[in-house]
Amino acid sequence: MTRTVVVRVLLGLVLVVVLVLALVWVFQRRLIYLPDTTPVPSATTVLPGAEDVRLRTTDGLDLGAWFVRPAQGEPIATVLVTNGNGGNRADRAPLAAELARAGLAVLVFDYRGYGGNPGDPSEEGLALDVRAAWRFLTEDRRVPPGRILFYGESLGCAVVAELALEHPPAGLLLRSPFTELAAVGAEVYPYLPVRLLLRDRFPVKDEVARLRVPTVVVLGGRDSIVPPAQSREVAAAASARLVEIPDADHNDPVLLDGPELVEAVLSLVPR
Repeated sequence: MTRTVVVRVLLGLVLVVVLVLALVWVFQRRLIYLPDTTPVPSATTVLPGAEDVRLRTTDGLDLGAWFVRPAQGEPIATVLVTNGNGGNRADRAPLAAELARAGLAVLVFDYRGYGGNPGDPSEEGLALDVRAAWRFLTEDRRVPPGRILFYGESLGCAVVAELALEHPPAGLLLRSPFTELAAVGAEVYPYLPVRLLLRDRFPVKDEVARLRVPTVVVLGGRDSIVPPAQSREVAAAASARLVEIPDADHNDPVLLDGPELVEAVLSLVPR
């Protein structure tokens, strides 16, 4: 192989690498956010005692949400649920039903771009979305902040951790949290310079280390999406109580609406 051919091959490889990195940079949010964009059914057809509500963001979007009342009596607390990166709020209906049966009111909502909502998801956008949910509870429904619990699922852990810095809740439940988005990305794409390319950072560990609220971290010992070691790191940084379900994977039913999960939420209810 002549020197000219070698140079051409190397240049071709460099161009391929640059093209791949450019595509990852442009389309990275399609790899991070996996919304179910179909409109969700009416709350009353899915959850007894639920109602359809709208959340208005400060940048002018209307987001679909469900507000679920407890099965009996007045709520012992209200849970603000932030979803993971996939699906829509209909997938969280079993969780909302279990929490309602336990005496809690629940707000489940879809981020921008999910569940038929307008807009495109991003770290900045999700921060605006969850603040719209907070305002709905504290202003529209006049729930005292001292009676609100935050429940974050996977990516949603980052969303509520950031909100908690501004509006500390009565308690914080983090289900399968990662330390930061780049750490998960590096696990999934070990051959890409994820930390250099990533636009959305979601630094969960750094944020919870600054919080002083009662916190519980729930994780599955066989989580194939968020390494359990990362969730343990978050728990240590938050000085949180750790609930580890040994044989559970990321989306196993026990981590979606299982009794250990509900009990962990109830443990945070203010007395």
